[in-house]
Parts: sequence; C-alpha cells; structure tokens
Amino acid sequence: MVSVLDTSALLAALQGEPGQEQVDAALLGGECCMSTVNLAEFAGKCLAGGLADSDLERLLAGFDLTIHAFDRAQALTTGKLRATTRHLGLSLGDRACLALAIELNATVITADRLWTQVAPLGIRIDCIRPDRH
Repeated sequence: MVSVLDTSALLAALQGEPGQEQVDAALLGGECCMSTVNLAEFAGKCLAGGLADSDLERLLAGFDLTIHAFDRAQALTTGKLRATTRHLGLSLGDRACLALAIELNATVITADRLWTQVAPLGIRIDCIRPDRH
C-alpha cells in the first residue's frame, strides 16, 4: 500500500508527537512518499526550528521516503482542489499532498483533522491525531 505523507505527519514522527507510531509503522511497513512541495515545507520548518543545514540531508536519509517531483498534472489538480477545500483553509502544500495521493491512488497520512472533512476524492485520508469528543 502506498502512503503519501503530509508535512504535519512527518513532523509529528520527528518530534515524537501523538500519532508518531502510525507514521513510523507506515514508513517501516510500506511504500511512503511525499511531494517536493511538502519536502520544501518540511525542510523550512525543520530549519526554522533550529536544525542545521548540514543535518537536514542526514535527517531525511533516515526516513524510507520516496520524493515525487511536483509536475504539471499535480499542479493542475492542486489548483482544481482550491475550490473544494477553500472553506477548510487548506494550503497549497496541503492540496499538493492530496494531488499526489490522487495521482497515485494512495492513502494520505496527515495530522490535520480538517482533512477528514474534504469532499470525497476517491482516496483514503488517515488522520493520526485522536478525535476529541
């Protein structure tokens, strides 16, 4: 099973946040990937959090993660998703993650609960954060 990781999910795994176990299991048990858009977002957040430039590649090498280039088809799908996700406040990076999952017919793994409210896209969206009732 292919899983597309959202930036929030990879950050949760890195920082030992709730849901880390689900991300770790996906990384160990299947094919995980990420868009270059989300990789840029992840790198920026890690560097802003104090990670040294020289440590970023080493950190990424520790994840069994395939990186997919953001191409024309994904860009167009990302743009089309804006209308159906605007009310949820999904960012360009969020929509790029969804576009890759649509292209690969993959499951998305995210820490953002709002994604579960996205209109059906024909893909599965797994939120690693427990529901709050």
